[in-house]
Amino acid sequence: MTPPPASVHATAVCVGQRAILIRGASGTGKSRLALDLILAGRAGMIAATKLVGDDRVRLDTRNGRVSVSGVPELEGMLEIRGLGIRRCEFTAKADVALVVDLAASDAERLPPPERLKTLISGVELPRIPVAAGDNPLPLVLGFLITD
Repeated sequence: MTPPPASVHATAVCVGQRAILIRGASGTGKSRLALDLILAGRAGMIAATKLVGDDRVRLDTRNGRVSVSGVPELEGMLEIRGLGIRRCEFTAKADVALVVDLAASDAERLPPPERLKTLISGVELPRIPVAAGDNPLPLVLGFLITD
């Protein structure tokens, strides 16, 4: 039996059928962005959005796709600053369609195309680098509603 992939420090949500992987150091707002996206989905601004995993997730690469899943011990749990750890609706696994890097040192107003991509296990994925202190929600919503 193959052991599950190692967990990584990140948060992920599934918007419709595609996952957004949110990376960043502790305290950069990964859980907050996840909550904001879940609320945007409930408000009808974007497709229905569910948590995949908060704080730690597993990444698996197969057939040229990166999938993300939560770790069992944190399944369906989301940290909401000021409220603590709360339970919410979740999905077990989804294919990653976007990577958001919070507090990214290479974030800029008009990033060159190469900074809007990242490689995970040899798979190239779209990427949004977000500067420290910037609100990532408008950037992610902009990505989701435009071509």
